Order: sequence, then structure tokens, then C-alpha cells
Amino acid sequence: MSISALGYVVIAATDMAAWAGFGRDVLGMMPGAARGDGALALRLDDRPFRLLIEPAAADAFRAIGLECADAATFAQVLAAVTAAGMAVTPGGAALAKNRCVAELACFADPAGNAIELYHGRMTDYAPFVSPAGVSGFLTGNLGMGHAVLPAPALGDAVAFYTDVLGFGDTDRISVPVTPDPDGPAITVRFLHCSNPRHHSVALADMPSPSGAVHIMIEALTMADVGRAYYRAKAAGHHISATLGEHANDRVFSFYVRSPGGFDVEFGCGGWQPDWSTYVPTISTIDSLWGHEWDFG
Repeated sequence: MSISALGYVVIAATDMAAWAGFGRDVLGMMPGAARGDGALALRLDDRPFRLLIEPAAADAFRAIGLECADAATFAQVLAAVTAAGMAVTPGGAALAKNRCVAELACFADPAGNAIELYHGRMTDYAPFVSPAGVSGFLTGNLGMGHAVLPAPALGDAVAFYTDVLGFGDTDRISVPVTPDPDGPAITVRFLHCSNPRHHSVALADMPSPSGAVHIMIEALTMADVGRAYYRAKAAGHHISATLGEHANDRVFSFYVRSPGGFDVEFGCGGWQPDWSTYVPTISTIDSLWGHEWDFG
């Protein structure tokens, strides 16, 4: 496999204060150092940021940052992307510094989702301390968590991630969108990269006006999840799914609507398969229990 992890996400925001309060007080992220461009860095660990919120005239999910282990892998992946006919834009030194990486390049997947490919992660070694008392987040070489992106032409997008970027097929599920089990359904494909996380990217055959379906961050304990759930409720944020346990990746989590219009899954306990023996599966249910959905 070529991609090591989902390293970060970049979000465009009209209400920076809303994102600051949501990230700090609800999710328990640690604000990073002040930045000259007015962006808000939100930390989960010793990286300068895992979520970068940039001030903008319109809200948008701007990009995912995909990490390569080294410069040679970075060059190989870019060559494969170019050979697949996708336009690649070098990031340049200024953007690389802004993203706290050694080198990066930008392109879009077949569904139009923006990708920032990079290598050379930087750390500032400042200890992570959650303002909301979260005990910590599972990151490191597993990356920041996962992102679920819209891909109405699902087959083309999955082929790009697997055949070009080198992701592996983990799982697929089709979820009915009405009470009729034989009615229309949304299909989601779960993809893993070169780390033990069950999936780092998932693709859903649906549009999403916000630019993302959801992102997921993984805390260390069930208590972290429960406390975040009740912080979100107390703050009046829309709960898109109540507490529950997913069937395919075993994550205990809830979903809360972000100021950007997409959901954030806050969970713990994700399954880490042994890829040397793993066989891709087809899930027939979304969750083992809980996760009562409210898409309003």
C-alpha cells in the first residue's frame, strides 16, 4: 500500500468562533498556536493540528491530507495519479509550511473531493492537554481517524483509491433510506491504508452539500465518549446519531452536527484487523445496537 494515514482535514468556515467552541468545549480538542493567516488549528496530539479551520466567505469541507511515509513513496503516488490522468498541482513551500509538512501536492479524486498528498510530518512536541478533560485520542501512525466522502459515481472513485492510491478494500454496506428494506439505499465502501485502522477513508454514493458526510475522531475510553455526548447535548448541538456500536468496525460512538454542516463521529474502541489474514466483508446492518439516526 502507498498511503500511510489520513493525516489531517482542512475546513473553510464563516464562523470561526463557532468552530473554536465546538472543537474545544464539545470535542475536547486543544487549540494550537496562533497563526498569522487567521486559521484555527485544532490538535488531537503532538501534531500542530489535525483539523485546520480556515476563515472563508462560505462554509466548505476543503480537503483531506493523506500522508506518505517518505519522499520516494510520495513521488511514486504522484506518478500514479498523473498516469491516471488527474491534474496535479505542486503545493509549494508556502503551503507546505502552512500545513506543517515537508512537501505536498494537490489533486482531486474522480468525485471532486480535494486531496492534499504530503510527506514529512512535523511535530512541535507540546504535550496534548484537552480543555474538556478528554483522556487522549488514538492517533500516531494510525492518523487522525477517518473521513467519509461523497462519491455518487462510486465505482470510479473506489477504483481510484484502490488502484491508484493503493488503499485496500475493507468492507461495504448498503443502508436503506426508508423503512422499506427493498427501497432505495445508500452504499458505503470502507477503505484502509498502511496502518491497522479499520478504515481511513470511506466513500458513499450520495451527494453532500457540505462536502463531506462525516469525519471520525477516536478517543481512548468509553467515558470520553459518554462525556462528549452529554457535552454536545448540553450545548444544544444537533445529535445525528445517539450512542451505539457499529457492526463492521466495532466503534462505540455518537454523531454530532458540526458548524460546517457535516457530522463528526466521536468514538472509541475501533477494531484493528490483521491485514495479512483479513478478507473483505459485506455488512448487512449498520450497527449492532443504538445509533438512532436523525438527519434533520
